[in-house]
Amino acid sequence: MPIPRRIILDTDTGVDDALAILLAMRSPELHVEAITAVSGNTHVDQAVRNILITLETLGIQDGPPVARGEEKPLVKPLFLADDVHGGDGLGGVTRLIKPDGAHLYTPPEGRVSRVSAVDLILDLVGRYPDELSLVPVGPLTNVAKAIIKNPVRMRKIREIVLMGGAFRVYGNMSPVAEFNIFVDPHAAQIVCDAGIPLVFVPLDVTMQAVLTAATIDRYAEANRVAAFVRDCTAHYVDFHRKRRDVDGCFLHDPLAVAVTFGEKLVRMTSARVNVETAGDLTTGMTVADLRSPSHDGLSPNARVCVDIDAPAFTQLFTERVLA
Repeated sequence: MPIPRRIILDTDTGVDDALAILLAMRSPELHVEAITAVSGNTHVDQAVRNILITLETLGIQDGPPVARGEEKPLVKPLFLADDVHGGDGLGGVTRLIKPDGAHLYTPPEGRVSRVSAVDLILDLVGRYPDELSLVPVGPLTNVAKAIIKNPVRMRKIREIVLMGGAFRVYGNMSPVAEFNIFVDPHAAQIVCDAGIPLVFVPLDVTMQAVLTAATIDRYAEANRVAAFVRDCTAHYVDFHRKRRDVDGCFLHDPLAVAVTFGEKLVRMTSARVNVETAGDLTTGMTVADLRSPSHDGLSPNARVCVDIDAPAFTQLFTERVLA
């Protein structure tokens, strides 16, 4: 088997972020060097706790370092997604109580790195130049701050595979903007300009990747991890039923994890991607000419996922996380 790819998972740990952590930790193609937290779906402090809860659910005693990152975007005020992910970011699992009165899910103590997320990212890139992939599945604030601090070192990243953007579909924050990019568009543009190989895993493909409620229910009693998935997705699935007319939930962030080792799951096209940072109606829009050949005359800075083998991906997720 090939040597596992080294990755850093950078997350604003809401529900689908937790599912991404589960998939990453259960994928032998990957070696998770660190999990870093940023504000987005929930505040960074809650995001850290949610990472620890997720790793605890896996029974991992000596897992990757977990580091606290940036608590607010570079320029904009922080916008959270409590309506989608619940007040604790994990659909309310931190409020679930056992028959004996103890909390069902609690984070372990003493697992958070003393090093900030930005410094940990830079340290690991320096330790593994040209072989480390960065997988941000939240706003790109931590990544942008690392680029600002040491742009030369950050160009030693093998690639950044990010969940973000909406190109040929409507956004989920506005008609044109996807949440992760919308929360910190200035950080996203810094990443686009950094000269690092980029892969965008946008709503165009993630909204085709659906974990159905029936699948969750089928495995819910199979093991502790499947029960955790049921518990943390209950609120998330209810949101999707009411607001997205989907009987299940989108696997946004897990798909970005899967693309790092399974590019055959998607089809990509090269493009120059920029982010609107100043538009009254278009802030957070990912702007790119995806025609082949492109008509904008700009050199590509990214590969954009434009199609997906959704059944293959959902089967992979189910087998590795739920079964």
